[in-house]
Parts: sequence; C-alpha cells; structure tokens
Amino acid sequence: MAATTPSIEPAGSGSEKGYGIQVAYRTLSVRVEDNKATSKSPPDPADAIASIDAHLLSVDEVYTRYSSHPTVGLELAAVRRRERDGKNTISPPPTVYWKKTLNYVFGGFNFLMWIAFILTILSYKPLGPPLPFVLGVAVLLMLVIIISAAFYALVDWNASRIMKSIKSLIAHEAAVIRDGNQQIISAADIVVGDVAVLSAGDRVPADMRVVQASSDLRFDRSLLTGESEMVPGALDATSDNALETRNLALTSTFVVQGTCHGVVFAIGDRTVMGRLVKMSGETKFKLTTIQKEVWFFTKIISCLALFFFCLSLLLYGVWLRTTYPGYDTTSSAIVNSIGCLTAFVPQGLPICVALSLTVIARRMAKRQVLVKNLATIETLGCMSVLCSDKTGTLTAGKMMVENIAFLDDVFGVDEINERVKKASNPAVFSAFKALHQIARLCNGAKFDATTNHLPVQDRTIKGDPTDTALLRFSEALSIPELDVDSSTLQQEYEKKFEIPFNSRNKWMLSVVSKVNTSEKDAESTWMFVKGAPDVLFPSCTSVLQGDGTVVTLTSKARQTFATLQEDWSSRGQRVLVLCRKPIEQIKAKLSPNDVEDLMYAEMCDLTLVGLIGICDPPRPDVLPSISVIRRAGVRVFMVTGDFKLTALAIARQVGIITQHVVDTIQDVRAAASEKVSPKEYHLIKPSEDDPIRSLVLTGEDVASLTTPDWNVIVGTYAEIVFARTTPDQKMRIVQEIKARGDNTVAVTGDGVNDAPALKAADIGVAMGSGSDVAKEAAALILLKNDFASIPVAIEMGRLVFDNLKKVTLYLMPAGSYSEFMAVLANVLLGMQIPMNSYQQVCYCITNDVIMSISLMYEKPEWDLMQRKPRNARTDRLTDWRLFFHVYLFYGLMLWPCAMAMWFLYMSQQGLGFYDVMLTFSQWEDGWQGYTIDQLTQFVDVGQCIYYVTVAIGQYGTLLSVRNRRVSILQSNPLWGPRRNLLVLVGMSGTILICIVNLYGAGFQQVFYTRPIPGMFWGLPFTFALGILLMDETRKAIVRRYPKSFIAWLAW
Repeated sequence: MAATTPSIEPAGSGSEKGYGIQVAYRTLSVRVEDNKATSKSPPDPADAIASIDAHLLSVDEVYTRYSSHPTVGLELAAVRRRERDGKNTISPPPTVYWKKTLNYVFGGFNFLMWIAFILTILSYKPLGPPLPFVLGVAVLLMLVIIISAAFYALVDWNASRIMKSIKSLIAHEAAVIRDGNQQIISAADIVVGDVAVLSAGDRVPADMRVVQASSDLRFDRSLLTGESEMVPGALDATSDNALETRNLALTSTFVVQGTCHGVVFAIGDRTVMGRLVKMSGETKFKLTTIQKEVWFFTKIISCLALFFFCLSLLLYGVWLRTTYPGYDTTSSAIVNSIGCLTAFVPQGLPICVALSLTVIARRMAKRQVLVKNLATIETLGCMSVLCSDKTGTLTAGKMMVENIAFLDDVFGVDEINERVKKASNPAVFSAFKALHQIARLCNGAKFDATTNHLPVQDRTIKGDPTDTALLRFSEALSIPELDVDSSTLQQEYEKKFEIPFNSRNKWMLSVVSKVNTSEKDAESTWMFVKGAPDVLFPSCTSVLQGDGTVVTLTSKARQTFATLQEDWSSRGQRVLVLCRKPIEQIKAKLSPNDVEDLMYAEMCDLTLVGLIGICDPPRPDVLPSISVIRRAGVRVFMVTGDFKLTALAIARQVGIITQHVVDTIQDVRAAASEKVSPKEYHLIKPSEDDPIRSLVLTGEDVASLTTPDWNVIVGTYAEIVFARTTPDQKMRIVQEIKARGDNTVAVTGDGVNDAPALKAADIGVAMGSGSDVAKEAAALILLKNDFASIPVAIEMGRLVFDNLKKVTLYLMPAGSYSEFMAVLANVLLGMQIPMNSYQQVCYCITNDVIMSISLMYEKPEWDLMQRKPRNARTDRLTDWRLFFHVYLFYGLMLWPCAMAMWFLYMSQQGLGFYDVMLTFSQWEDGWQGYTIDQLTQFVDVGQCIYYVTVAIGQYGTLLSVRNRRVSILQSNPLWGPRRNLLVLVGMSGTILICIVNLYGAGFQQVFYTRPIPGMFWGLPFTFALGILLMDETRKAIVRRYPKSFIAWLAW
C-alpha cells in the first residue's frame, strides 16, 4: 500500500520527489549540527520564545531545516548525533532554600518555642540570677527548635523524594517515524527533527510544527494558556506570535480530537513550557485540606497558649508579687509560666500530619496507585459517589470481535472460515470482502512496527480499544476463496482523507481510493463509515446482502438489524454498523476543511454492509470491588457513551444495577411533580430507610433534565446508569451531583471523552493504560488498571483522617490539660509547681511525640469501610466530641491521678493536703519543721513523680484511642490483623526517656530531677489500666446501645 496519511496535504506542500535522496539529508544533517554547535540561544526565556519562527516556514522548509522526511522521518545516525543535546525533560524550577529553612525554623509551633526561648534567656540574665536550671531550659528549648526544624526538613525531603519516585512511575511514550517505521519510544528520547505521530488523547511530547493534520484536529492548551476551550489545529500559520498560531503543537498540551504529524523543533528546557517554567520560578506550596485544618487548630492553640501565658504573668505582676512578695521571683514566674506555652503545644501533630500523608502515599504506590497530590489522599476518605466509565474501566478494555451479521445471515467469528469452506458456492459470502475492507481501512489503530514479527494477538497496537479489536480481527481474517487478505488490501488502496471517531459524532469516516486505477472507474474511490447503529441507521438507504448484491433497506430489514442490535447489546456487546458509499475522486488541491464539509454532505444514502458485535468482558475484580465500595456507603454510577442496553447489561454484571425494575425518565418526571425537595441543596440525599431504586438515563434524557429532576435523581436513586452521554454531559452529571447532598464525587475513566468529567470531579481516577489526556486530568492513576485499588484507596483516605484524629485525641490530655493544670495550681492555689517547665518541654517533644508517631502506622479498624463517608463540610478533625473526650474523659482521669500521686508522696513525707495547698510565700525555711533544702528535695521528687505518672498514664490513653468501637481484646497491638509493634516501641521509648531524665547525673545536677520510690513506678501502671478499662466500658456501652446518649457523645 502507498504511504498513508490521515489527511490531505495542503496545496504547495511539495511532492515525494522533494524528499527522495536520503544521502542529501545525511550531509545536510551534519551541517545543521555544526551550525547548532556554534550558535548561541538567546539567554532570556522571553526573547527565546519570541524568536521561534518554525510556524512561519512552509512544510517543505520545515523538513529541510530539521533534516527530516515525511515518510522516513529521521535516520538512526541523525538521531544518535542529536541525542547529545540531552533528554527531552523539563528541569524543575530551582528551590529557594532560604525560604524553606525559615519555614522549618519558625513554622508550626516553633514560633512559640522561640518566644519561650527568648524569655528564658532574659530570665537567666538580666531578670534573675544566672541559675543553671534556667539556662538548661533555654538550651533545651533551642534543641527543641533545632530538632523540630530538622524533623520538618527530613519529612519534607522524604515526601518530595517519595512523590518524585511515584511520579516517575508514569511512563510517557510517543509514536515517531524513524528509518521509515513508526515506533513507540519514551518521550524523553525524542530529538529535534523527529516526526511525531499524534492522535486523540495523546500528550504533545515536545514543541513541534504541524505538517499533516486531520480536518477536525483540536488541542487542549489549558495547561499553557489557562483557557479550557479546544483550539483548532492548522497547517499554516494563523499568527506571527508562536503562542497564538495554530500550526504549532506545544509541549504539555493535548490532542483531544483528530490526528496529526509534527516535526519536533525544540525539546526539554528549550520548549516553550520549559522556558516558562524557568521564568515562573519555584512553584508555590499549597496546604492540603487537613493541613489547613491543622494550621487553623494550631492558631487556636497558639492563641490560647499565649493568652494563658500572659494571664499567668499578669496574675503574678498584679496579685502574687504584691500580695505574696516572697512567693516567686520574676525569673521563676516567667520560667514557670513558659509551661503554658509548651503545655498547649501538641508538638507531634504537625509532624504526624506530614508523615501520615507520605506513609499512605508510599503504601498506595506499592499497590501501583499513583497519587499526584497528597491532598487527594484525604479527599478519598470523603468520597460519597463514584461515577465510572464503562470501557477500559469496568471492562477489561481488551475488545474482541465476537459476532458478524449481514442482512440474511449471522456468524460467530470462529465459524467464518469453516462455513465458507463448506459452502458449495463461496460467492454467497461475498459481503465479507466489503466488511473486511471497511474494518481494515476505516481504522485509526496501527501496529507498532517493532512487533510486526509477533503473532497478531501479541502485537502492540496504538489506537483506541474498538479500533484495536477491528484491526486484530481484520489482520487475522484470511479467506482465499473470497480474496480477503490484509496484506494485499493495503497495497491496493490508499487513504485520502479521514474523520476520526469522536464521542460527539459517534462514527469514523475514511476515504480510500485504489492505487493505479483510472479516474473513470466508478468504484475506485470509496467512503467507508463505521459507528453506532442508532446514529448511522437513518443515513442508510440500501443494504448489502451476503452474496454482495445491493438492495433497498426496507423497514423490515431495519427492524431485523435493530432487533439484532438489542439482542447483542443486552448481552453486553458493543455493536457497530459498517457502511460504504462510492464517491468521486477528491481533488488534490482542496483544503482539509473543504473536504470535511464535502464528506459531511455525503453522509447520506449509505449502503449498510453489516453489523459487528464486539465483546469486552468486565474486569474480574470489579464485582467484588463495587460490593465493598457500596458497603462503605459510596454510591456507584455508570456514566458511558455506550448504547443503553449494552451499558445496562454490563452494569448488572458488575453489581451497579441490582434491582429487577429499572426506572426511566418518565418515573423521574412523575416523582419530580409530586415530591417537594428541600430548599437547602446539602439535604438532598437518599435516606438510609429508603428502598434501593435503580435508574437508567440516556444522553438525550440528561439534556432535558430540569432542577427538580436532578433533585429527584440525586436524592432518590442509589443505582444509576447514564448511557449515550457526550463529554459535556458527563461533566454536567458530575457538577449536578456535586451541587447536592454534600457529595464528594470521584470519576474514573481512561479516554479523551472522560477528561472533562475527570477535571470537574473532586477526585479524578484514570487507568494507567488510558489516554495521556485522562491521566493528566486525573488526581489518581491506577497504573496496573486494577479497579480493586479503588476501595483500598478509599480505605487509605479514611485511615489518614482516622489516625490523625487519634493522634490529636492522644496528645491533648497530657499537654493542654495535665501540664496546664500544674501551672494553674501553682498560680492560683499557691502550691509548688507539680511539674516544672523542663519536664513539660521534655515531655511534649520526646515522650508524647514518640508515642503519637506510632499511631500513624495503625492499620484500618474492622468497621472503617462500613461507616458512612465523611462529610467534608461538617466532619472536622477537631470537633466538640473530641474536646469532650479530651477534657471531660481522658484528661479528667489523667490529671487527678498525677495530682493524687503528688499529694501521696507529700503525705508520706509528713506534709498533708493543707500543708502544700495555699502556702504561697510560706513555703520557706522552717515550714512545718523542715529546712528549705528538705522542702526543695520533696518538691523535686514530687515533680518527677508527677512527670512519670503522666508519661505512664498516657499508656492507657494510647491503647484506648487505637480503637473507636472495638475492644482491645479483639484488636491488640501484639498480634492479629491490627498488629502494631511500634506502639510497644513508643511505650518503651517513653519509659527509657523517663529513666534517663531521673537517673542521669547531668540531668539531676542541672534540672533537679531525682530518683523516685519504686511504688511510684508501679502505681501509674494501675492508673493506665484504669483509663483503659474505663474506655473499654464506654465502648461496650456504645456497641450494646448504639443509639444511647453515650454513643451520641462518642468521637
């Protein structure tokens, strides 16, 4: 077959003779390389973009400048020379490290630590005597700042490394012509002069000049220009400005319709996108939703900490200093009040937020689920509706031709050759030749030349699944008796024009003509069309019988084909009708747009050749996955461009439709006229008590829906199939669902027609085998096309939020309650501070952080995927229920236990309750017969007892918050499905830190820590057990009485 092109070359573009001598190109290529080596590119990116002139050259001049050829492309020698220019990758913008460093050092709660550090230094000198304890606290605070900054930097670096490695899993490929063969190579290996072949769905891999184009060529330049409208492609310059002209295809834009060939003129950092990245500088960091929530929580906590710190100093300055002048010095008052700043600070929370997202991202990457943005992870936990495409998503995307039908006969693919051979007169099956011609020549798919030596079923094909199925079928079909053979067919015909399939037309058109035939031959040029039967049937007026004769398409024949379509569709098959029409030869000088108009005018009086039924079985993992998703409270809808009966059949097979009776638009309209929808859109959602109802709508129905109709659809139906929808209608469906019921909508898809809906969704999920457009629009990519990864992703999203809530609940009782109450007792109750500022700081940044990090590695609870989806608008990380448990449950047990231990020790030393309460300035030498050294020793030991009690008592809190409803007996950290040995590591680390603090000689000398009696090591364990048992009792009540007041209070 002669060299095929997807379109007509423009007048004046030259002929083959201008590109025939390859030796000339080899010589010219060397000269071009030499010239390039001596030239200097403009240093300024803006000047470099302004200097682009490839669009102003003619097609001939483009091939000449870049030493390329329309059918041969680049020769291997030229490719190797040009590889010295580097890879076709865009360097990321440089990182401004000083800004990051400032954020690490002063970000999070560190600014409070800076305030505490400065005030402590001032307390050391000049506000007070230079006590080693004060200096030690200052050094500790500085260590806290340094360690926190280092940890933030480490987590940030680790997150960046993980995200970089995850994104590297996306293999961008491109089709190019080299040495006369079309090859699929890595996009990074493209060089200047390559002839790239682009089709709908492809990402433009480099800056290129369009040299061949279909008349319907359209680009999506939204990443470059911000405009969402499709931009038509052209062969000639439409503007002197390289960014405005339509005959350039620029890096990171997408082909959303049509096909084209382009000659690469810039790669990597020399592309327009590469230069814009250089001009724009570092990408601004955006907080995720949870990070924003934590930041808001951080501001509240920080304000409270500053308020109580100032209140403490104010009470000292206004009241204590004048009423009890010997009670405290200014220096000690400041140092003790610093406890307010540190007590309220859950130092582990910002660390856990950053850590949790990267931990989950890494877990998902192991399942070949690529998360392009960490914010996607937390949004997954809110998913309430999943709108899924059918082909390639719910189905395997491995289409195979299963049935063929003519007017008077129906065949299974496996029986074609046998029936022809058995026929006494094979000519009765002559229609096979016409059907084979259309299937092979009206086809946008192509074999990868590097796999041509393999069997047909094993070859790599570039093209959509439908064309791929037809290409394999037609290539494998060989009927010598009827002269049906693909190799001879390609030599006989040359493709003149093509209108590729798109989701709006739902058909594909090709114009082919015989090679070496007279123009007078009436059947030398054919228009072949294939597409949806319901779209093309009205354009058909005749039909080809099995023996090749053409007869009028009667109403009876139409009914025969319609019945056959319904039968095949109800079995889940995609049905195509193949048509043809002889036309006059197209004049060579007509422009592509003129030819397109001509072809649209010819779309009438077609001859129906036959029907083809294509089978695309559901993925084996889809049915159980949808069952899990639905149990998680997520509604699953199918949104497809396929025929209604086909879509409904597949929906039943995969569990999207489970009801025998399926409503239609008429039922929706009837309900809309009777039902009064809530005025507030967020209330429009199905009730748990409502029966499950199913609905099927077509694109035509969607176009006519009103606001009351949508209210009924979104608020009533749990099972919906939207069939025969266009990309715009898919996007509208997503928008209407998002607008009601506080829905968080996810969309799965793999094609160009899914891209608008993927962008409109809260979470776009693309298949790894999908188009580049779909993968760019999506936030999540299933690299292995594994639908079963979706429920796992939902679970991971819920787990992030669940674990962060547990961290918050764990951190608050010890810090903002037990430590703060120690400061409050010192200021208001006139007793010596039960937990000094060193112990408070040390506990917050060591003991608490170590144990809280272990919670980030908790596995999902058994009922996590049986809960309702989280409402992103109303379900916050911190709510009143959480604070109730912090202050009136866990905190109300932990603080009294620690304080009781303080009083117990004092009682053992002969100091009763009223001997230590309200003493204020009486705590001095001679108080109750003790020297000041003895009293100081009592206080030092008592503070260590309080510190150890809080640390060990938090064991009970840690083990309690691991489970929201389940008993620890069914979900312990030592064995079973929720085994988490890091809990034991954290607990061991905490006790080790306590031992080092109390028994380290240096600590005793500087921070006045002291060994404590053995009983005070053992009693806190009973308190921890008590906290755990109290929580176990609460959980048992919640499980036994799920509608009780206790259950209502549960977090």
